[in-house]
Amino acid sequence: MATTTATISLSSADLTGDALALSTTSTLTKQNSLTGLTQFTGVGRKTRSSQAALTLFDGDAYANGSHKVYLRNTSTVATEYFTIEINSEQMGKLYAGDWAFFPWEANADTNDIKIAASVDTAMTIEYALFIDE
Repeated sequence: MATTTATISLSSADLTGDALALSTTSTLTKQNSLTGLTQFTGVGRKTRSSQAALTLFDGDAYANGSHKVYLRNTSTVATEYFTIEINSEQMGKLYAGDWAFFPWEANADTNDIKIAASVDTAMTIEYALFIDE
């Protein structure tokens, strides 16, 4: 059985007036199971020179499941962002250096994950999908 573990650590010396130190770890498992995820797309990158939306993951191409998505905006220009959309609903924006890790249930052909760059100059997004199949 594959074992993949995700860890996040948050720390700040001055965010709350006191020191902040949070850390949590989770084993990535298939839905309704303790079995680990066994498939991974690998880490990829797409460079966009257009503000037109691009389908990064097609909901119709993946079975229903407890998939996990990783996205990172590699830009170093503070004003550049990628808009992230799932099923035609804006999830949020990833500004320069921002990243996201979230669950995705591809239970319909409309549950696509789309990205749109904020500018027409070259911007790169890094992405990966941990697949529950």
